Amino acid sequence: MPEFVIILIRSISGYIFLLILARLMRKKQVSQLTFFDYIVGISIGSIAAELSFNPDIRMSNFYIGMFIWGFLTILISIISLKSYRFRILTGGSPTVLIENGKILEKNLKKENLTVDELMIYLRRSNAFNLSDVEYAVMETNGFISVMKKSDAQPLTPKDMGLVVEMGHHPHLVIIDGNVMERSLSEYGYSKEWLLGEIMKQGAKGFSEVFLAQIDSKGNVYVDLYNDVLKMPQIKQKMLAAANIKRLKADLQNFSLQTGNEEAKKMYQGYAKQMDRLFDDLSLYLKE
Repeated sequence: MPEFVIILIRSISGYIFLLILARLMRKKQVSQLTFFDYIVGISIGSIAAELSFNPDIRMSNFYIGMFIWGFLTILISIISLKSYRFRILTGGSPTVLIENGKILEKNLKKENLTVDELMIYLRRSNAFNLSDVEYAVMETNGFISVMKKSDAQPLTPKDMGLVVEMGHHPHLVIIDGNVMERSLSEYGYSKEWLLGEIMKQGAKGFSEVFLAQIDSKGNVYVDLYNDVLKMPQIKQKMLAAANIKRLKADLQNFSLQTGNEEAKKMYQGYAKQMDRLFDDLSLYLKE
C-alpha cells in the first residue's frame, strides 16, 4: 500500500478518535482552560499527530494511549466536581493581586507577573487608574478579574431606585428565510403577525429576510439579504398592509386568550374581516 494512503488512513482514524474524546471530555472555552487542561490537550494532540507520520507506532497502541489519556482526564474532571481539595490540587487556586486597593507584590512575584503585564490586564477590564481598583484576582485559567471601587463603577437603574422591566432570552424567529415557528409560538405570536413586522422594515416576504430576532417585549430585529431594501422611509401602502396583518394576528391572539365564548367568536369574526379586507386591498397595496 502506498505511503500516502497509509498516512491518510491513520490521520483520519486519529482525527475521528480525537473528535470522540473531545466530545466526551465536554465543552470548555480556550480562555477557561487551566494549566493542567492545557498540558493534557497538547499531549493528546501530540499523540494523534505522531500516529499520522510515524509508521512504527501500531494503531492498537495509539488507541490504548489515547483511551488512557482521555479516560484519566474524564475521571479527574468527575473527581474534581466532587472534591474541592482535589480540584485545588489539579487546577490550582486563584491568587489575589490587589486587595483593598493595595498591590500585593509577593503575589505578583509568585505568578511571575510584571507591573506592565498587570496594567495590561487592568486596562482590558476598563480600569486605567490603579486608584479605581478595589480588588483584582488571577483566576486558575490566567485571566484577571477586576472589581472597581464603588465610586468608580457605572451607575445602574438599581442605584437610582428605578424599576426596570426585566428582559428575557430573545429568540431567532427567521433564519435564512425560514420561520422558526416553535420559537415564535413560545412568545405567543403568529406568522401573520411576524409577516406584518418584517414588512414594516422593508421586506415583502419571509424569503427576503436573512435573520430576524424577537425579544420578550415583542421588538423584532430584522436583517435582510438585500440591505438596500431596508430604507428609512417605508412606503405607506406597505405599512398599511403590515398593520392589517398585525391587527388580524392580535385579534386571533385575543380569541385564544379569552375564556368568554361570546368574546372569542367576536374576535374571530373581526379577524376574518381583516383577512377579507387584506385580500380585497392586496392588489392595490402592492402597487
